[in-house]
Amino acid sequence: MAVKSVAHLNFRGDARAALEFYRSVFGGDLAVVTYRDAGHAPDPAEADQVMWGQVSAGNGFHVMAYDVPARLPWDRGENAFFLSVRGESAQEITGYWEKLSAEAKIVQPLGPAQWAPLYGMLEDRFGVVWVLDVATPYSG
Repeated sequence: MAVKSVAHLNFRGDARAALEFYRSVFGGDLAVVTYRDAGHAPDPAEADQVMWGQVSAGNGFHVMAYDVPARLPWDRGENAFFLSVRGESAQEITGYWEKLSAEAKIVQPLGPAQWAPLYGMLEDRFGVVWVLDVATPYSG
């Protein structure tokens, strides 16, 4: 039996914009179900927010997201998680980096690291921290 883990990102009103942005970076298909679509919109102001959404791409990228309703606690958090993207080539990782870095705060510029030919970290415009690197075999 195989198990697949998928990052699930929680937002307050930005889930659709974030998913659309990630699709523009990584490609793939966007699926969104709003609270209205599901017939579960206790607050009419939140009816068009994302109850469940995902981007899934043929290249293996997959992320899920939703908008936390106002009646529930939510905070962007601080260092709560990183989303890691490991690619096979510098060209692939550089392409993702260039797109994700739009309006981002660069934590570690993209460049060579001890463990990878290319590594970088940034916080995107939605507050999500991304770690990107070129995957290499472990030689420890």
